[in-house]
Amino acid sequence: MSHSVLDLSIAGLRAQYASAALTPTALVDALAPRLGADDTYRMWIHRIPLDALRAQAAALEQRDPATLPLYGVPFAIKDNLDLAGVPTTAACPAFAYTPTRSATVVQRLVDAGALPVGKTNLDQFATGLVGARSPYGACRNAFDPAFISGGSSSGSAVAVARGCASFALGTDTAGSGRVPAAFNHLIGHKPSLGLLPSTGAVPACRSLDTVSIFALCAGDAQRVLGIAAGVDPADAFSRPAAPYGFDFGDGRPFRFGVPRRADRHWFGNTDYPALFDAAVARLEGLGGTAVEVDFTAFFVVAKLLYEGPWVAERYAAIRTFFDAHADALHPVTRAITAAARDWSAADAWAATYRLRELAAVANAAWADVDVIVTPTAPTHWTLAEVEADPIATNAALGTWTNFMNLLDYAATAVPAGFAPGGRPFGVTLFAPAHRDLPLLHLADRLQRAVTTTAGAIGQPLPPAEVLADAPFASGLVEVAVCGAHLSGLPLNGQLTSRGARLIGPVRSAPVYRFVALPGGPPARPGMVRVASGGGSVEMELWSLPAAAFGSFVAGIPAPLGIGSVLLDDGRRVQGFVCEAAALDGAEDITALGSWRAWLARG
Repeated sequence: MSHSVLDLSIAGLRAQYASAALTPTALVDALAPRLGADDTYRMWIHRIPLDALRAQAAALEQRDPATLPLYGVPFAIKDNLDLAGVPTTAACPAFAYTPTRSATVVQRLVDAGALPVGKTNLDQFATGLVGARSPYGACRNAFDPAFISGGSSSGSAVAVARGCASFALGTDTAGSGRVPAAFNHLIGHKPSLGLLPSTGAVPACRSLDTVSIFALCAGDAQRVLGIAAGVDPADAFSRPAAPYGFDFGDGRPFRFGVPRRADRHWFGNTDYPALFDAAVARLEGLGGTAVEVDFTAFFVVAKLLYEGPWVAERYAAIRTFFDAHADALHPVTRAITAAARDWSAADAWAATYRLRELAAVANAAWADVDVIVTPTAPTHWTLAEVEADPIATNAALGTWTNFMNLLDYAATAVPAGFAPGGRPFGVTLFAPAHRDLPLLHLADRLQRAVTTTAGAIGQPLPPAEVLADAPFASGLVEVAVCGAHLSGLPLNGQLTSRGARLIGPVRSAPVYRFVALPGGPPARPGMVRVASGGGSVEMELWSLPAAAFGSFVAGIPAPLGIGSVLLDDGRRVQGFVCEAAALDGAEDITALGSWRAWLARG
């Protein structure tokens, strides 16, 4: 198996295993030159020995590939997440310990058949966005080793980009799961807070941390997310998935926010502005309508993360170790952590109140847009530039990422082209918590509109897939309406006031008597299913939050009700139906097939 044709996408591996064209042992042998090569990119802290990998692969071969959704899929693990029997260092050798149990998310993936290949380098204690704050060496960009990889989940991104793993786990507090994805031409998904349990993770800011996913494509990230998600009783911050609502990534028209031009800060980068404009145009080409958003409140929230008392959480996470071994920390990490001790509890409460005030302003944007797009990073520094000014360069990289965890948003970093020098550019799509699947669906469409490859070695994107949403759910009910609830008619507000969204026009199957009922105002029609003599009726299909469905139904007067309506394409949806007894005394308008046509007739 040659280097150039090794397909590491999850769908590609599943197909090869299912056809017996590949075995896990053969995969390990094919990866061996990459996994065993000199670590010139400084991506690894610990690599699983090849003999141990072959033994794990051989054990997998006793199982049926069809029974394990990640059968034989190689993955890398940021070294602040536990892997049983392998030291966890958090990039601080003096802190190292060897866990007897894997982190919950790691164990769930292993139980699904995934094959851990190593622990990856990071900014020490996940403090940084550069990937250069590690005693194991500054991690280097997968495209140009003179440039930073991004951090703190540096090695995880580079391992996927260089073809050593199909996906990798990182963590994200300030952008650590997104900035490295942008710099290495990958999908980087930062799930909603608590969706992936943090049991077995070395915390940075525990109330804001989330395990993140680096993947070749959004579909792979969705597969991993679906397997790893779920409440863990051992993690007080974990929470179940909530309904995600309107799926703005499924091909329907959507509205997306973009920063005002006055808010677009590039720190001297002359290539990124045009690349961002091109990404906005791509989203418009996918059915989006751009809406400018004032980012003032977002930027103020971002400053709270490192210029406010949340840095004290970083100290709290390692307080015992720090107080006893401060000299063991990287100088920059030590300086940031030490400063955290200056904050008081009163400062923390004041900042909490301020965050709530700012969140109310920032969250007002969601009344106008479904999703917001920003650059993932405003520029890309060289290692030399970071070494010359480690604090300011790192701070700049958090321009578009630092506010998201504080505001409880989900986010997906997406490849969005290349600068003239050949280094990747990326954008981030973000939305309120639990919109993870719509984000990934839109990310998949955007990535495919921009590029045909992922990572740094020309890995082709696999064919697009429609994956099952489980264990996530939209929480929406599709309701077909045919009369006074149509757009612009008197009762349409009963839908829109409950947060319903118009999907579009539909027609019923030609099996309904359509009548104008006596009474009103407003005038109402009725649809009655008949064995013969029926017709097709023009309708609108609306998407209504399930939580509001009950109150909507409760307001419908007899002889109307909600039942199963058959559409002309064979689908069945909830819709208005009418009791057969109502046909007596009603005007038959089946031949018109449209309530608007009846209204126009006067």
